[in-house]
Parts: sequence; C-alpha cells; structure tokens
Amino acid sequence: MKKRILIEGNLHEVGYRPFLLGLAEALEIERLFADNIHIINGKQAVEVLIDADDDKVEALLNAIKERRPENARVDEVRVEDYRGHVMRTESYYRYLTAMQLAKIATYGGRMLDKQDMTLEKQDRMLEKQDRMLEKQDETLKEIRGVKEEVASISSKLDKTNELLESRFERLEQEIERVKRALIKAGIDIP
Repeated sequence: MKKRILIEGNLHEVGYRPFLLGLAEALEIERLFADNIHIINGKQAVEVLIDADDDKVEALLNAIKERRPENARVDEVRVEDYRGHVMRTESYYRYLTAMQLAKIATYGGRMLDKQDMTLEKQDRMLEKQDRMLEKQDETLKEIRGVKEEVASISSKLDKTNELLESRFERLEQEIERVKRALIKAGIDIP
C-alpha cells in the first residue's frame, strides 16, 4: 500500500528524518522517502512517502503518533493515498546522508566564518589592551617621576626644617642671653 503522510509541527532541525529512517529500518520497510517541507503560512512539516504492506504502514503511523525525537513537536498527522514512485529505503539512507553531510558542510562554513569574526574581535581587543598597557606604562613613568620629585621636595623640606630648627635654637639662645643681660642691667622682664 502506498501512502503520503504529512506530519505538521516543530519538526525541522530536530533530527526527525533520521528518526523516521530508524523507524523504517526497525520495521523493515523497503520503500520510504521523507523530506522537510513548508506548508501554508510557513508551518513546518515532514512529508513521508511509503510503499509497504498494510501492517507496516500502520506500525509506522502508530510509531509516529507515539514517539518523536527530543525537541520535536507533532501537531497533526494526515494520511492520504499516493500513486507515485517511492525510492528504496537504502537509497533514501544514502540521500539523507548526503543531505546531512551538505548541512554539516554549510554549518561548518558558518562556524568558520563566525570563528574568523571572533578572532578578529579578539585581535581588536588585544590591540586595545596593548594600547591600555602602553598608557599604563606611561602613567607609571609619570608616577615614578612625581614620586622622585616628591622625594626631592621632601628632602629639601627636611633640610629646611633642620636649618630652621638650628636657627630657632640659636635665636632662643640669643633671646636667653639678651634676657639675662637685661636682668643683669636691672631691667625687669615679665
């Protein structure tokens, strides 16, 4: 019996066709073809063409209704008669493998493009980081220069303080001598 099974739902990019191929192999279905299609309003669907004994068609339909790959969602399953040719399951296996390899190559190319973009961004970030490190080195040099100036000023202040202390000591000694001389001369100092 030949049938066209239309399965609607979230079915693309979730491994639904390899899942169907596995079911066909398990049920020993000799003729099967499945392909992703879009129906009205862009809804996702998988079209399955099968040519097998009635009991195998029923077994496949039951499996489709009861099981599904992870992340797949089946909203509706419609079955209708089909009159066209259905390829052999082993030929479908080769077809699906070729399609999956093409998809892998496409995704691999996209991944390489994204990797190149990421590396370019990383290079730009490293350039910015290098500029920041150069600025940091310049800032450290300036800080060291300021530190040396501060040390020099501090040293000068220390010398100035020593000089002032020495002068104040001499002034205090002079004042004491003047006071003693005034007291000796009979001048009263409060």
